[in-house]
Amino acid sequence: MLMATKAHELDELNAVDLESKLREAKEELFNLRFQAATGQLESHGRLRTVKKDIARIYTVVRERELGIRPTPGQDTDEQHSNEDGDA
Repeated sequence: MLMATKAHELDELNAVDLESKLREAKEELFNLRFQAATGQLESHGRLRTVKKDIARIYTVVRERELGIRPTPGQDTDEQHSNEDGDA
């Protein structure tokens, strides 16, 4: 089982890695829900942790879209100059 992912750990990942991490988390959530429905789930707390990880990934992606959080490999100066050039 994986431990909870921290937001600063997600900052280091690029968009492709975030997408794969999101896919893995969704698959794990599906499996956990299936186990819960069949009565085989041992740790119910893991459901909550995976849901929070998924929400955390979505938050990082959205903050990058809005320019709140920088993407890895992009300088903050480059980001600000791109915003000024569009005006």
